[in-house]
Amino acid sequence: MVNKFNPDYIIPPGETLAELLDYYGMTQAELANRIGKTTKTVNEIIKGKAPITPETALQLEKVFNVSAAFWNNLESNYRQLLAKKAENEHLQRQIDQLEKFPITFMTKNRWIEKHTDEIKQLEELFKFFGVASFEAFEKVCQIRLSNPDTAFRQTGAFEINRESVAVWLRRGEILAREIECEPYNEKKFKEALLEIRKFTSETPDIFVPKLVRLCSQCGVAVVFVPETPKSRVSGATKWLNPQKALIQLSFRYRRNDSLWFTFFHEAGHILLHSKKETFVDLEDNNEKGDLEEEANQFAANFLISPSKYKKFIEANDFSTQSICSFADELQIAPGIVVGRLQHDGIIPFRSILNKLKISYRWDNE
Repeated sequence: MVNKFNPDYIIPPGETLAELLDYYGMTQAELANRIGKTTKTVNEIIKGKAPITPETALQLEKVFNVSAAFWNNLESNYRQLLAKKAENEHLQRQIDQLEKFPITFMTKNRWIEKHTDEIKQLEELFKFFGVASFEAFEKVCQIRLSNPDTAFRQTGAFEINRESVAVWLRRGEILAREIECEPYNEKKFKEALLEIRKFTSETPDIFVPKLVRLCSQCGVAVVFVPETPKSRVSGATKWLNPQKALIQLSFRYRRNDSLWFTFFHEAGHILLHSKKETFVDLEDNNEKGDLEEEANQFAANFLISPSKYKKFIEANDFSTQSICSFADELQIAPGIVVGRLQHDGIIPFRSILNKLKISYRWDNE
């Protein structure tokens, strides 16, 4: 074990210079004459008010036969320590901001390291976001529930923590960096979605790697990130650059019908809407914007053909056997049909047909 010495005081390089003056019995005025500076400048260097410049370091080397590198290192270390002290004081004033973020969740999932020192924990948070301060966080992350640049689906019935949403989105960006994608190709993505529809009856250990691989070949990175506390987020869509899109999913509702609807909803944003917008889907409410309605309609129609759905409804047979047969015809999971019927108010949400829905769990649960 190495014990590190962290003094709470900072010694300016001028003190070393003052010791040399005493050793040689030289006055500040004499040194000023020898290096071509004013006595005032020498005095300010000794007090730490003026820096030892590279030019001054070379001059001191000649006078005392002590290398310029020595003086430059003293000055550099001194200025670094001063900056660190000022930074720590600045961070100390922002410590109370930590409680807004799900730090315990982040350290438990090893997204950041855990520190007992609050300043170090704050620095870990900044490293996670890739920013130097909360001021920078506000400019870069742009996660405001009322931000017009970000389209949110949310509810007023539950508290939503914007910092927690920001953490969830940032984690998705970090994971997406690790996925190598070919340049985005709209035609290939549409074709891939037809193939992905067939994955809905498979288990996550089967469909997740297939989904990620197929989408990456079209320029879309798909990542799965556990929902952060009070984020109430189910999915998000964002363009990381003009040739790479991100679809982020949380398994929030833990059911296959919700997961697949959310995925195709996000795919709808990619195909239908601007690359400049970020879409974050939180709790549903009754006031969705036009873009969200378009994405909803895309997902609904892509999963279940409108014409076939109309005929199925008209038949008025919603038995387990009928739903399973209809799902087989469409090549999708029966739970998706149940979810659609419940959403449209055709069958109740509390129904024996819920047994056709498949629930998912994260491995760490």
